[in-house]
Amino acid sequence: MSDAGPPRLVAVLGPTNTGKTHLAVERMLGHASGMIGLPLRLLAREIYDRIVKLRGASCVALITGEEKIVPARAQYFVCTVEAMPLSRQVEFLAVDEIQLCADPERGHVFTHRLLHARGRFETMFMGAGTMAPLVRRLLPDAEIVTRERFSRLTYSGPKKLTRLPRRSAVVAFSADQVYAIAELIRRQRGGAAVVMGSLSPRTRNAQVALYQSGEVDFLVATDAIGMGLNMDVDHVAFAGLRKFDGKRTRFLHPAEVGQIAGRAGRFTRDGTFGVTGECEDMDADLIEAVEEHHFEPIAAAEWRNAALDFGSLAALQRSLAAPPAQPGLKLSAEALDEKTLRAVADEPEVIDRCARDRAALTRLWDVCQTPDFRKTSGEEHIRLIREFFGWLTSRDRKVPEDWIAGQYRHLDRTDGEIDTLAARLASVRTLAYVANRPDWLADPGGWQGKTRLLEDRLSDTLHEKLMARFVDRRTSVLMRALHIRADMLAGVAADGAVTVEGQYVGKLQGVAFQPAQGASVLEEKALRAAAVTAVGPEITKRLGQLAAEPDEAFAFTPDGVVLWRGEAAGAVAGGTPFAPRVRLYGELGPGAARERAARRLEAFLASEAARRLAPLRKLESAISSGRIKGLARGIAYRLLEAGGVLDRGLVRAEAKALSQVERRTLKSLGVRLGAFSLYMPGLLKPASLAFAQGFAPGQGRPSAGRLAEPPPPPTTLAAFGLRAVGRHAIPVETLERLDALLRAAAKPGLLSDQAREELGWSEAEARDIMRALGFAPISKAGPGEPVVWRRRGEKPKAQPAARPSPHSPFAALATLKEAPPPQRRPRRKRKPVRAKAQP
Repeated sequence: MSDAGPPRLVAVLGPTNTGKTHLAVERMLGHASGMIGLPLRLLAREIYDRIVKLRGASCVALITGEEKIVPARAQYFVCTVEAMPLSRQVEFLAVDEIQLCADPERGHVFTHRLLHARGRFETMFMGAGTMAPLVRRLLPDAEIVTRERFSRLTYSGPKKLTRLPRRSAVVAFSADQVYAIAELIRRQRGGAAVVMGSLSPRTRNAQVALYQSGEVDFLVATDAIGMGLNMDVDHVAFAGLRKFDGKRTRFLHPAEVGQIAGRAGRFTRDGTFGVTGECEDMDADLIEAVEEHHFEPIAAAEWRNAALDFGSLAALQRSLAAPPAQPGLKLSAEALDEKTLRAVADEPEVIDRCARDRAALTRLWDVCQTPDFRKTSGEEHIRLIREFFGWLTSRDRKVPEDWIAGQYRHLDRTDGEIDTLAARLASVRTLAYVANRPDWLADPGGWQGKTRLLEDRLSDTLHEKLMARFVDRRTSVLMRALHIRADMLAGVAADGAVTVEGQYVGKLQGVAFQPAQGASVLEEKALRAAAVTAVGPEITKRLGQLAAEPDEAFAFTPDGVVLWRGEAAGAVAGGTPFAPRVRLYGELGPGAARERAARRLEAFLASEAARRLAPLRKLESAISSGRIKGLARGIAYRLLEAGGVLDRGLVRAEAKALSQVERRTLKSLGVRLGAFSLYMPGLLKPASLAFAQGFAPGQGRPSAGRLAEPPPPPTTLAAFGLRAVGRHAIPVETLERLDALLRAAAKPGLLSDQAREELGWSEAEARDIMRALGFAPISKAGPGEPVVWRRRGEKPKAQPAARPSPHSPFAALATLKEAPPPQRRPRRKRKPVRAKAQP
């Protein structure tokens, strides 16, 4: 309902976070119609969207320089201050950030609204407390309402960019600085959203949503965030305290610092502000002013004559330069539109047209107010204004369709990087401005739709480019998930792939989590933290299942890896096959649960060893129980130490001295006394060898052939059924086959080429192996002749001579030669003669 009584004029003043804008929206919606002017197109779009949600799109209009959405029965108008249609009567009217009437560039517009914009029943101006004295002076009948900040704002000192707290906004004063800071935050903290006044509302809203959702914890912005943009910021960090104001680089005024710093804190949540990067520390007076919200009051408002004289071009220029007549106002410096008017006013064609047609002069001033969205050179902007004026004052009095169509085709592209897209968007804003002039085009409605769609496409592309450059999406998602554990979406797929909030973070294999490779230290840290949070419960459950599994669920590979249901769960870390130690894979999970799982794997290995290595287990039991004694016990112990294969040369004397009983005892225990080795045939089965190889120490996996340097230990060779013979590793059974071939040869010790090839040795290898086994060639073999070998230390056996025929005359002689020699009588020893004694 509308308020009764005389019109109300109220100024709601106070620092940031006092709910002034929220109050104005509530008051406006309490009237049948209303209008609110806001300092930024971005903020206007935000308030428009809020009111649309409350009242529906059919009754809410949005009017800015580049965009117009005006339903047929609009009741509420959300506008930029410059675009407020003051000719339309509304019951409620409000202007936000009214302290901008002191701004050198735009101040005269806000001053005009302060002095002349009124609602039928209620008018409200919202702004900083520094406006109170000026409002009393200019509007003596206004009611001034002072509001206190809902939360405290305190200074937290300087902080490094890498040490800023979460939910921080970093404020810089150039696009290059914004980009550099955002890039650094991406590398160090996962990513940042970027907000600048030059961004389109759609891009800005997407970036703010990126920050508000918590996907990134940092916002890098220009001082545009000081103009009422509402975000959940806990800390504002200034990357500088100086800005270029269009004329010179100057220090920020305390009120400007307070306006920006006041974005920290939300409703009753306290906020902090400080400096970062290379910014110098704030002095004590500035800190006190910002914390206490005490600033110098605004002494005067920028003013420009609104009652312009369109009698002639010279009269228009004189009226623009007219001084204010009311105290508290000061003549504004020349704005862009005045500079542009002065630049074209001397051209003969412009003078001639304005002299002949007063409507042309009005059109000239209208054209000169076109903003320079592209921020090009002054000459380029003036050239564009001159073209507009020429077209709008010619025969058709319209901007040519060919011109705007050509401009549109040139801009209708989404390729390029951030700067290219931003420049293209600025040019589209110029087209949108032209399309939203009611009588500049033949088809303004059609071009409004086209430019809006093009701006949306470019805005979406720019948002994607900003994200690609300044947001490490995977890291930021993980970091966000870690702070919202209750809402975190994490899952383990059937193949073990682990995802957090839709991002692949690694793979769960058995009870071990293998994190994905991070591109930075920060991402690696986020991945590890995500593993603890996302897969910790699943690993705990799996550890419990593993500890309760039967032996059939496990397997053991020759590489020493224990498998659980086909996935690696642990590896041998020492011990013996019958008393193994197992290292469980992974690091996650409760310590007690991991210990139980490791003990279960060790129990499986011990049980499997008793089955696969039964002969070795039997030998060990016989030694420990005392069943085997004497020399056999010593040989058995050495055989056990060697892993079941022992060089016979090492125990040749002991083996030769074994009694028949001891030999039978060893044989009953599965020990074979071979020609070259003592070994256990039961351990040479493929299944037994595969199991024993899992406990083989060392990194190398030996095979038959020349030994590596350094050679593996005998136990490792034994696990592969091999034995070291000189510089070669030879299968035990091959050595025994060598003995059989030597015994079966036509000539003892003869190693024929056929036998050598059967053993798989070359001539050089055979020669090395035979010498290493203690053999030596009897004589030098000729070309193509096989070698005859004998063991070193063995005398060659005498060959019996052929006996002559008994009927031969030499038979009796042969008998005499074979007869033993006759026994010789021992020589008698002579007694020594003693010498006679001398008298």
